[in-house]
Amino acid sequence: MTLLLTVFAAVVVTVIWYNRKDDSLNLSPLMFMFWGASLMWTVDAIFEYAELREEFFNPAPADMINDAFLGLSVIALALVIWVATLLIKDPKGVVRKALKK
Repeated sequence: MTLLLTVFAAVVVTVIWYNRKDDSLNLSPLMFMFWGASLMWTVDAIFEYAELREEFFNPAPADMINDAFLGLSVIALALVIWVATLLIKDPKGVVRKALKK
């Protein structure tokens, strides 16, 4: 579930990044964070399958809920980091204008 959520987020951000008009939103770091997380969960899934075999494809509902919360937490953390970098870089100068007032 964690892998599916991060891959879905990576694909959505990649499509938005690819169709952008300008780079004012600085989507590249967000895209790479999601693809990095997806790669990490893929490697984790491969090693978990190598160890557990049967249980990997038949997870308990509680395990699926825990994985979903973990996936949502990873997505939320990546979004927080992206917003923080966006506010620090301030490509459109919105924060500077607000602070000058």
